[in-house]
Amino acid sequence: MEIFAKAVSDFASFVWGWPLIILLFGTHLFLTVRTGFIQRHLGHAIRISFSRKQEGEGDISQFGALMTALAATIGTGNIIGVASAVAAGGPGAVFWMWMTGVFGIATKYAEAVLAVKYRIHKPDGSLAGGPMYVLERGLGQKWLGILFAIFTCIAAFGIGCMTQANSVVENLHGAMGGHETTFRWIVGLIMAGLTAAVILGGVKSIARVCSYLVPIMALLYLAGCVLILIKNHAEIPASLSLIVTSAFSGKAAVGGLVGVGMREVVQQGIARGLFSNESGLGSAPIVAAAARTKNPVHQALVSATGTFWDTVVICLITGLVVVSSGHWHEGLDKVHLTQAAFADLHFIGPWILLIGLVTFVFSTILGWSYYGEKAAEYLFGERIVLPYRLLWVGAVLAGSLLKASLVWDLSDIANAFMAVPNLIALLGLSGVVAAETKKFRKELTGRDP
Repeated sequence: MEIFAKAVSDFASFVWGWPLIILLFGTHLFLTVRTGFIQRHLGHAIRISFSRKQEGEGDISQFGALMTALAATIGTGNIIGVASAVAAGGPGAVFWMWMTGVFGIATKYAEAVLAVKYRIHKPDGSLAGGPMYVLERGLGQKWLGILFAIFTCIAAFGIGCMTQANSVVENLHGAMGGHETTFRWIVGLIMAGLTAAVILGGVKSIARVCSYLVPIMALLYLAGCVLILIKNHAEIPASLSLIVTSAFSGKAAVGGLVGVGMREVVQQGIARGLFSNESGLGSAPIVAAAARTKNPVHQALVSATGTFWDTVVICLITGLVVVSSGHWHEGLDKVHLTQAAFADLHFIGPWILLIGLVTFVFSTILGWSYYGEKAAEYLFGERIVLPYRLLWVGAVLAGSLLKASLVWDLSDIANAFMAVPNLIALLGLSGVVAAETKKFRKELTGRDP
């Protein structure tokens, strides 16, 4: 079993290595150019994302779709993932994480354009969409759609459910103590009950809860980070300078002794950034397709702001907290580095970290439940929906009780494999994205772009 686990871990590291990083980040750059730098419309996108205006047909509001996608996206990658990048690649990794957010906005935008354009109406009047339908209806490659759906189901139960539940239990137990087995059962049952109360009501229930939970949890976490940065204010200019200069020099010391090369800095930053914001993986457009909109571009702009909030804002601020704390050169691993950075605020800091992790993780469980459900529905039809939701609740409890390192690696692999067919759709249909964007610009300016 140990040999198998090691093999899986090594393969997970391989698939998240340079080939996938180059493919994903290269797609970000290509779509940025293909859409005419859609990032320049970010201000407009943020304004319409907070509008509750009903626009067109769909199951949930544009804001609800954004919050559900953010619920799934904002997770441990925004906290532990940032610290992991800094621990392995030095402060410069934060810069490259940030760059994946800036250019990943274009990819998240393109994913949503295609998801809305190729979504379908089901017999009950609801909508379904995502890369599997784009691959089937847009590219005429249903077999790739099936592959995407299979990998999404696997990744959902792993990285979206069991490992997240395990993270909640371990973090709470570390803070509160007590008999471990009993603690796992109690927290697991509570989490499973809360999850059932939300997801059994379907996407409308998930979106309603996420519309309240996500803004509150993100604002509380950011407020805590700002308090830490106020305490470390004298170190912020030097930290920003270090983040930028070491991003290109690779000379920052890790462990106080060992320098890392620029290649390691870039790889760690981009890999963790891509993993955090999920641009190019094909998950977020599944819920974007359910939004009430008559214009693919409008919903795509709203979806694109998710990458901005996740990586450009939250990951950058977390990175500043970690780097300005000064603990990054002490050779600490990702978990202990995070704890050390937040402990500098004494009593409040550890609670900010704990509450942030627990709420971020629980929201991920809710958001990914919908992704996995729609993938399963694509494969097996609507009859699978209720059994799937019940199985998801059971998986939350199972994840609370088990050690999940192997599940992390297996779901990492499935997550990476989700990206390949999705990127084929994005690149193959980039002309459709460009045409829809051109129509939007004409509508916005009143003249041909």
